[in-house]
Amino acid sequence: MDDGEISRASTTGGLPVDTSLAPALQAARAPVQIPLVSLRTVYISGVSILVAGAAAVVARLLTALIGLITNLSFFGRFSFSFSSPAGNHLGAYVIFIPVVGGLIVGLMARYGSEAIRGHGIPEAMEQVLFGASRIPPRLTFLKPLSAAIAIGTGGPFGAEGPIIATGGALGSLVGQILKITADERKTLLAAGAAAGMTATFGSPLSAVLLAIELLLFEYRPRSIIPVALACATAQAIRIAFLGAAPMFAMHGIVEPRGYALAVYVLIGVIVGMAAVIATRAIYAVEDAFDRLPIHWMWWPAIGAVAVGIIGYFAPHTMGVGYDNIEAIVGGSIVGKALIFLFVLKFVSWAISLGSGTSGGTLAPLFTIGGGLGSVLGAASLSLFPSLGLDVRVAALVGMAAMFAGASRALLASVIFAFEVTHEPLSLLPLLGGCTSAFLISCLLMRNTIMTEKIARRGARVLAEYSTDFLDQVLVKDAATHDVVTLAADDNLGATRAWFASHAPGTEHQGFPVLDRHGYFLGAITQREILDSPQLESTPLYQILHGPAAIVFEDNSLREAADLIVKENVGRLAVVARDNPHKVIGWLTRSDILAAHRQRLADSSVPNREINIGPNRTAQPQR
Repeated sequence: MDDGEISRASTTGGLPVDTSLAPALQAARAPVQIPLVSLRTVYISGVSILVAGAAAVVARLLTALIGLITNLSFFGRFSFSFSSPAGNHLGAYVIFIPVVGGLIVGLMARYGSEAIRGHGIPEAMEQVLFGASRIPPRLTFLKPLSAAIAIGTGGPFGAEGPIIATGGALGSLVGQILKITADERKTLLAAGAAAGMTATFGSPLSAVLLAIELLLFEYRPRSIIPVALACATAQAIRIAFLGAAPMFAMHGIVEPRGYALAVYVLIGVIVGMAAVIATRAIYAVEDAFDRLPIHWMWWPAIGAVAVGIIGYFAPHTMGVGYDNIEAIVGGSIVGKALIFLFVLKFVSWAISLGSGTSGGTLAPLFTIGGGLGSVLGAASLSLFPSLGLDVRVAALVGMAAMFAGASRALLASVIFAFEVTHEPLSLLPLLGGCTSAFLISCLLMRNTIMTEKIARRGARVLAEYSTDFLDQVLVKDAATHDVVTLAADDNLGATRAWFASHAPGTEHQGFPVLDRHGYFLGAITQREILDSPQLESTPLYQILHGPAAIVFEDNSLREAADLIVKENVGRLAVVARDNPHKVIGWLTRSDILAAHRQRLADSSVPNREINIGPNRTAQPQR
């Protein structure tokens, strides 16, 4: 029997069916094949460009606001210039400034929105995954303001986290105003967040990758195109404001080779372990604050006490610390001073972030990782001076590897370090170091610094993105082609008698119903036939309900599964594109589940396929 034939089990009797019933198939419900891009993509891209422009301006405003609060708090001057608190002359009074900032942030969280607590990216991830990308509009204003206060009063955070969160909130706000889908709103959120990162660091490509790895959870043209255009827009605006120079310039790097590359990979391993320790430390501090017998509103102020005390002894631990990162990768701070800086920065940052204040994680991670990488590089160079190791490259590898290990945004980490330095010779060490840190993180840590908080709330965050298996299998390869059908003019009584005979084919739960010319009219279940209140002489075509649900043989199983869910049916008739009136197969939910067996075997059953004998066909060795 070929694919065009149908095995038919038909009862006798009943009225003939007019062939005019066959055109009813024209109203049949079939899967809609969504194009890779459409005019909606163009529309969302245009909106994303506007969101990016706004996010880039907001980034500049937030940076200026942090500068203003820093200048007022530590120097008593009215200036928007971005400055470090390290140059203050307040003496012991400097301890109280972060505490005041912590009190204000606590009050804003208590009476404004609790969602301003934290570093922003996990909160954005949570809204993407479980909140249909709807961020409350008030966060568009409260998050940057609270972060500016926390950082401007000495908090050891980067401005990039709040800027990313604010850009995402801005995209979400626009997406809530416009009439768009949840997927399109997610794209706008990611576009705003990525534009914020680009405007901060001048890193458009890594911002796109970060959006893919931490926000979009997919790689589809209709989401990547708007995000990429948003990042390009934000970069153009940043160049207009600040020029095209890299944020952390490095010059004169020698091409790494030989054993030096192995050392950079080893540095990545050690920094990866440090990233695991740092992540666990952050949440250990957070757990300790959770056990305090006082309201969480006071926690940021308590954490700020540690910030102030550490800042008194190590002023460079306060504030965003971009100057520290530049000094580390530039090789101008080394030895004990460097160890002192990144260790105390870690302690200050862990306590403050664990207290639930508002601030970013990227700059502290870069400082800690860069410092550790530089120390490891210097130690390696002193032991093996002939390796040709560059301590500055070791610092850069440590900086990126810390982020890769803590967040598992591997590709974003590698490209980010390249974009902020414009040093192409660093790419190979970065790839080796970040990958090894990523490996260690995956081995030792279930969740990341970005997802641990979400996981603690009982939610599951995807860590791997793969092509949908159902999208790779065609309906014709999974459907049953030996189809048992019923004639439309068969009556209920004769059909019920056929069921009672337990003849071959009666075990099926659903059947295509065909007219006398073999045209498909619809589907009917055994339960519908047995439970029908109609007279025994009623022909089957009279109890069919609405247009039939069909699937074409060249549709994917994903499209078929989506139609089954949408129509709330258990089976679909399979038809050919060139003759949609002719049933050539039958697809059930069980057929879709059965298609997964090969996927499970491919991923879990090891086998040997190589043919090692002459003129013999290789057989899998299970």
